[in-house]
Amino acid sequence: MKKVAFLVATALLAPSAFAHQAGDILVRGGAMTVAPTTDADETFDVDSNTQLGLTFSYMVTDNWGVELLAATPFSHDVSLKGAGEVASVKHLPPTLMAQYYFGNAQSKVRPYVGAGVNYTFFFDEEGLGDLNGADVKADDSWGLAAQAGVDMDVTDNLFINGSVWFMDIDTDVSVGGSQVDTANIDPAGLMVGLGYRF
Repeated sequence: MKKVAFLVATALLAPSAFAHQAGDILVRGGAMTVAPTTDADETFDVDSNTQLGLTFSYMVTDNWGVELLAATPFSHDVSLKGAGEVASVKHLPPTLMAQYYFGNAQSKVRPYVGAGVNYTFFFDEEGLGDLNGADVKADDSWGLAAQAGVDMDVTDNLFINGSVWFMDIDTDVSVGGSQVDTANIDPAGLMVGLGYRF
């Protein structure tokens, strides 16, 4: 009985596990959907796509972190209003964020916000429909990005993550070497998955 009482007292007096503290590396992975938000008056309409999203964060302090977004290539069909699908394109949107985490190192739920810069490079552009066989090109893009998310601890190291991203992506579209228009894609991204804290 004394041994049981000793173990219970030891467990109660033991320091609580720390979550998201300075020096931690956070790796998150999950399904990420990118939904372009082209305006009604845009010439082009770009469809949504879901891929594997990966983020890597380093906690500089208990509340400030730096994060890099990576993903498997997103693939989109592009429609020209009144003409249907005219092209397909793939892109990767690496994004670097400075983040602020609410709460403290003992908090099991850590909401956060972030702001940073996005670089999107396009590749494997291909003409479809009326542009089948045409030389279609989408220029790479630099833009601002913002995010909001939350991490919820499951164990000392494993946590659930959900986040929303907003990116400023504008690309000049050319056909046969001549610029046709500028597509203001400006997608919203939703990512849901798991994370592990090292």
